Amino acid sequence: MQAEKEMKSETILICERAKAVSREFGGISDEKINAALLAMADELIEGTDEILAQNLCDVEAARGQISEVMIDRLSLSASRIEAMADGIRQIAKLPSPLGRVLERTERPNGLQIERVSVPIGVIGIIYESRPNVTSDAAALALKSGNVCILKSGKEAYRSAKAIVDALKRGLTKAGLPVDSVNLINDTTRAGANELMRANGLVDMLIPRGGAGLIRACVENATVPCLETGTGICHIYIDKDADLDKAVQIVKNAKTSRPSVCNAAEVCLVHKDVAGDVLPMLKRALADERKISGEVPVELRLDSRAQDFIEGTEATEADFDTEFLDYVLAVSVVDGIEDAVEHISRHSTNHSEAIVTENAGAADYFTCHVDSAAVYVNASTRFTDGGEFGLGCEMGISTQKLHARGPLGIRELTTYKYIIRGNGQIR
Repeated sequence: MQAEKEMKSETILICERAKAVSREFGGISDEKINAALLAMADELIEGTDEILAQNLCDVEAARGQISEVMIDRLSLSASRIEAMADGIRQIAKLPSPLGRVLERTERPNGLQIERVSVPIGVIGIIYESRPNVTSDAAALALKSGNVCILKSGKEAYRSAKAIVDALKRGLTKAGLPVDSVNLINDTTRAGANELMRANGLVDMLIPRGGAGLIRACVENATVPCLETGTGICHIYIDKDADLDKAVQIVKNAKTSRPSVCNAAEVCLVHKDVAGDVLPMLKRALADERKISGEVPVELRLDSRAQDFIEGTEATEADFDTEFLDYVLAVSVVDGIEDAVEHISRHSTNHSEAIVTENAGAADYFTCHVDSAAVYVNASTRFTDGGEFGLGCEMGISTQKLHARGPLGIRELTTYKYIIRGNGQIR
């Protein structure tokens, strides 16, 4: 028996401990879970100095290896750690998603059938260089009665380890099992592959990162995988748009934080307003930012957009690229039908927006665009669990089965049927 245990990898042993803990969660009250969440938030703040020290090591090691916008995603500060702690506290305030009677029926034979929300069990999360995902994922999993196994990218491992150490101290203070939150120490692909194939131990896998990571999980996982999508997000400026409003929306969606999945990557402009709005966009996104010392947005223009402003000539690949940088692909379209057709061919079904004062155009767009979040006169940057009132999110699902859009605590539950009878037989 001892020899068998020694042959198992650390990753599998972590999965086995997590599975054992998940079986205990049925009897833990929401009050105790909330107390643990608050203790975890307090320990994050207490551990700020150590977390920042480890994060600095991660940042210095990654500098020159990844882009500056990715360095920003990797970097922590005292204020960002405070925001992480506040996110946990907000989750603690949410009503429990567990034990909800989703449906109740009584059959003619007297059987009473209830469909009741329950935890999924053990959730594995594989993510890249975003340390804040560590605390968000752990808190969401715990609030929904799940045990989590976290697999950070190697660039963020030191930061993730320091964060998990703080969260575990909070669990211990609250009297919850320390293995409720787990971190895989193996930062290689082998560690990720073991998590993807931990059948019988991991109930659901959620990849959160770029297209390569998501594709690797979807193609290689043998455990159920909930795909979170890359964000080739579009903004369509209609012929009936308020152009000043349109410029502000595009500016926010592209520049407020270009390295995240809800940032806009493509702007489509109706031909009737292209001559007016494209020069406005160039001033706001490129010229004025260059004057103020900010990073200007590189505009990659199709042949029709080049008739109105100067920029980089776009290739077809630019309209299928999640830049995660200060780059925006721009195309002039004949009308709303053309815009919707373009989106259907190039979108990753994450978030799309229309800017228009025409209610009919807005209705057409929201009806025909098949994405997880569809906006009218608002920035795509709102596709976020916190902005949707979910506390925070595990990721943005772009698939249609089980869950779609921001993955909050309700999306981390499943259900079972509870049937009560009085001796009925079939």
